[in-house]
Amino acid sequence: MVLLNLRNVVAAVPGVRAFKRSIFNRKTSRPTPVGFPSDRGKPHVSTSPGGGTQISEVPDTFVLWRIIGNDLFPRHERGQSRKNLAFILENEPDLLGCQKRFIVNRIVDPNEERLIIEMLERTGYPYIRIPFDWNEYRQLTWDTSGVPSDYAPYTESFAELPQQARHQIEMRIFRHKNNYVMNNNGARNVALREGKKLAKWVLPWDGNCYLTGSAWRELRSAVISKRDVPYHIVSMARITENSKLLDKEYMPEAAEEPQILFRADSKSEFNEDYSYGRRPKVELLWRLGVPGTWDRWPIEPWDLACPPYSSEAGQFTYSGWVARLYSGKANLEKQKDHKALVGRGEARMEAVGTLLSSLDAKVLESSIDSDLPVFSNPSKLSDASSCLLGKLRTAANQAMSRGPYSVVDKKTLPPSQNPHDYWHAAPYYWPHPLKLPGLPYIRRDGLRVPGTRLYEPQSDNYDRTRLQRLFDDTYVLALGWRNLGDDSFGRHAAALVKHWFLEPSTAMNPHLEFAQVRKGHNRNRGASTGIIEFKDFYYFLDAVRILRSGRFLNQAEVISFENWLGEYLHWLSRSEQGFGERSANNNHGTYYDLQVAAISLFLGEHKILRRTLRDSRFRILEQFDSDGAQPHELARTTSAHYCCFNLQGWIHLAMLAEYIGEDLWSFTGRDGQSIRKGMEWLISYINKPWPFKQIDTFDKDRFLPILLSFDRKYGRPSRMETFESPSAEDLKPLFYPHDGIRPFWNIEMISTRNKFLKFRKESFAL
Repeated sequence: MVLLNLRNVVAAVPGVRAFKRSIFNRKTSRPTPVGFPSDRGKPHVSTSPGGGTQISEVPDTFVLWRIIGNDLFPRHERGQSRKNLAFILENEPDLLGCQKRFIVNRIVDPNEERLIIEMLERTGYPYIRIPFDWNEYRQLTWDTSGVPSDYAPYTESFAELPQQARHQIEMRIFRHKNNYVMNNNGARNVALREGKKLAKWVLPWDGNCYLTGSAWRELRSAVISKRDVPYHIVSMARITENSKLLDKEYMPEAAEEPQILFRADSKSEFNEDYSYGRRPKVELLWRLGVPGTWDRWPIEPWDLACPPYSSEAGQFTYSGWVARLYSGKANLEKQKDHKALVGRGEARMEAVGTLLSSLDAKVLESSIDSDLPVFSNPSKLSDASSCLLGKLRTAANQAMSRGPYSVVDKKTLPPSQNPHDYWHAAPYYWPHPLKLPGLPYIRRDGLRVPGTRLYEPQSDNYDRTRLQRLFDDTYVLALGWRNLGDDSFGRHAAALVKHWFLEPSTAMNPHLEFAQVRKGHNRNRGASTGIIEFKDFYYFLDAVRILRSGRFLNQAEVISFENWLGEYLHWLSRSEQGFGERSANNNHGTYYDLQVAAISLFLGEHKILRRTLRDSRFRILEQFDSDGAQPHELARTTSAHYCCFNLQGWIHLAMLAEYIGEDLWSFTGRDGQSIRKGMEWLISYINKPWPFKQIDTFDKDRFLPILLSFDRKYGRPSRMETFESPSAEDLKPLFYPHDGIRPFWNIEMISTRNKFLKFRKESFAL
């Protein structure tokens, strides 16, 4: 206890936390690579690399497959693949003893695919079409397994990485989608397998490869002279002007990452786990033991592991060269140029990310009906729900007697002296009893400073109570109008929205710079943790949707509200407090995601929405252990409260994700972490004492919304008896706002009547 108090005292010293963070940042600005391919040493080379008599007697026939994929702007010029295909079809000479074939590889743009296929059919070349299928793409998930949680995109560690490393992590997360759309190694393997049916030698090459007459003669001669070797490494020359290849004397320097030529009895294929832009062909070069600059490329913590040597390692030789046609970006095609190499990698990652993001945007837009509420059933309650309707009418009538509310009504001013700025003191920071300079406050977890508890008389000094009344009353009134048909409820709810956000004399400024302030600390600015005071924006925005549908807010008012939201979202995303809250590893991170996702959905900011829901999966890995416990919340002095509170945030975030066609409910981490496990773990304590620290009273009914949500999504938890469900109308509709349970949550549970779980209030104890 003495040590804990000392830590609190030290933490209160101005500048200590910033100093600790700066030291940590210097240590973690770049992670140490897992290793280098060269660490494997030299490969063991087989003493009998050649094929048997059977393959040696097969005539030396060849088939060249070229894989035509999506244009990737800005790595390529738009339409560059088609331009290069036209150059090949018009200018490349016949290749003695070699068939030419093509693969049209998951081209996303239907018009571009059509034009390419027309060109191939017009010239009579055989091709295989690998189609892009929207339904298949829609089912693909993020790859969260390969990124260490310390470098999840919302963390401070991620923000401190160099841009290139951040792009690499983004690409690792996109890996499954990248592998499907680009299908880099997948198409190479199709070409390889089909080619082995057609010829002794198979060239499964990139679509921009071009062979001059002299290059083919040189390559063919070298392969035939070394036909006992199953793999031929063909150096590549980058071309900045395709027309130069028409000069029969032109001989460029071939110094770039090579193509590979396979004999039909070779055993190795391309590894389809490796995605475009992150060493898909080099992985095979590593296995075969082909030396090159790639042996010095680091294996980063977010990379797939470097493979061991193949049993065929060393069974290769170098033969000939091939030209790589112009990409449309001359500055990226310089050979033996490190800056160009890095630039190609950056442009490639940017291009793939842009393409995949655009596809995700289309999937998302096709899944959203932005007019429907997210968290409240759009259909009205039936007359059979008379008990719940009565409670709703009572609550709505009470809300009619309150408000409107405004931040200008507080009795004290924020440090800015501007009454339009939201203002609230830090709830757990008490004046230091010693009153020493530099030690103004001491933290007492779970013990609130007077005035920071909702609804108490002194809370009029600040804005927190009025804000909660705004959220709750607006939502209840909107539900009341929709279910009871009383227009006065809708009009009063709209007045609440306009008074707080839109009327110049009473509107709040769109930021929380003075939420949870400790005067004398951080230049009298608020803490990042203050952002959680807007945690209930998610259901308030549902109320605005309902009011908009009932035309209680006109188009101009909706646009003004959206402008306010846009400014607030920008502040959430760009401010120091926003960065801090986003990187929080406990319930603050959960509710930051819920708030940002809800606002982004309302505004149609789908890129932010997708990123937020993507990154929330990393939070599941961070916040839950393999049994479902929540270590960060169990460390608190009110652990039962925080475990329930955080899970409620996850339930609402999963509901929002489900609304747009994403599934957080079934997401499972590499060690079994999941929302489901978290819910199972928590509700297992319903009928037994809570064994962790809980210093104040706890409302045992808070387990019911979690229990019912579990039953609705997954069925009955294991090891729990069943009995007839009490009617959803009889469940408590209103909880204390700090509990994280939206008003009239049980409206959504009306259909959950017949199957329920045993719940003995008398046997649950703290």
